[in-house]
Amino acid sequence: MKQNIPAIYAAPLQGFTEAAWRNAHEQTFGGVDAYYTPFIRLEKGEVRNKDKREVMPGQNTVSHLIPQLVASEPEELNRLAGFLASQGYREIDVNMGCPFPLIANRGKGAGILPYPEKISALLEEMRQLPEIRFSVKMRLGWQDADEWKQVLPLLNRSCVVQVTLHPRIGKQQYKGEVNRAAFQAFYAACELPLVYNGDLRTLEAVQKLMDAYPRLKGVMLGRGLLADPSLARSIREGKAPDKATLYRQVAEMHRLMYEHYSRTIEGGEAQLLAKLKTMWEYLLPDMEKKPRKAILKSNRLDAYLRAVAEALR
Repeated sequence: MKQNIPAIYAAPLQGFTEAAWRNAHEQTFGGVDAYYTPFIRLEKGEVRNKDKREVMPGQNTVSHLIPQLVASEPEELNRLAGFLASQGYREIDVNMGCPFPLIANRGKGAGILPYPEKISALLEEMRQLPEIRFSVKMRLGWQDADEWKQVLPLLNRSCVVQVTLHPRIGKQQYKGEVNRAAFQAFYAACELPLVYNGDLRTLEAVQKLMDAYPRLKGVMLGRGLLADPSLARSIREGKAPDKATLYRQVAEMHRLMYEHYSRTIEGGEAQLLAKLKTMWEYLLPDMEKKPRKAILKSNRLDAYLRAVAEALR
């Protein structure tokens, strides 16, 4: 039976859901309404070159791409939004959920959640840019699962058009369980279109969630989609592909990513190999240990490609 899912989004995960992954995923699997880029940020007052490349329209072939930025000050948000607008974007997501200390300890990502006055200033800056539709991706808090209670009223009154909530605190990173009780309270109080993100790995988990929270606009798939790239399409169709079909499609997706990185990585074979190996941190966790080990132990590109072909045959 097909699942009643209003929207399915691909989450932004730093180091994983780059242009190569997004383009190859849509071409091979699809089922996603919009792909979100990992956040762009200012470094020494400038947009990082790596971030610029990731959001350049010429690098991206997906049909709907929403860039994400991270900022703690209005001027910072203005600069980043201005750059994205110059590239033709009219939808931008603002990250208030990144759990990594390097970002959060600077009052960005989840680290901004204890400071509602800073969030209020960012929201006012968004209001000054009416040509852009802003959304927010957030957590329950940084250190305390009640921090959202000071933030959500600000969002409800703002120009933000959508909120995505990952119901953990930032300090958890991705450990422990999601806090469903806190999500229930957030869901009840949220007046904006709401998207759920966090630990959705199967069709059954998504349907159970939608049955419990029928007002959800949709779901955002992160690590579950990295592990099983067919997940979004399976949700759409109400059934998962057989293993042979899944592996054949993963092989094609891998081929497209290899071609993309071969064109864009300038550092030589070692850098290309390191980039390709990254995807196996989550991909196909049920694969037998021996072929996975052969992939991860490969220290030459030709050996790696043979190991992948053998594993996916």
